[in-house]
Amino acid sequence: MKMFKQVDLWISCILIMSFTVAGLLKMDETFIIGYFVVGGWQVISMAIHAFNHWFTQRKGVRRIYHWITAISLLTMPAGSFWILLFTAPFMAMYYAWICYIEVYVKLQRPITLLKN
Repeated sequence: MKMFKQVDLWISCILIMSFTVAGLLKMDETFIIGYFVVGGWQVISMAIHAFNHWFTQRKGVRRIYHWITAISLLTMPAGSFWILLFTAPFMAMYYAWICYIEVYVKLQRPITLLKN
């Protein structure tokens, strides 16, 4: 699990940074392609987390984020596409932050266990 979560975090960060830079340099449809690539990667990641029940406890940050994302995706055809156009970059960064906290804070062993 820890290895998957580390790879997941780094891939998310690399995709976000790459498409941000490419979008700013090219000033074309690259940023729209980035929305789908980054979003697609993160949806796959969320599905793997949900399937394996990793950090998806009730009222947990990840579970709440999964619900918000699911609702956003389901309402997109009804017109929320324009809202997602502006919120998706922040959602992607927040998801990467959730992954970071899980890898580098929650999965670390307490110092007290290391002293024994």
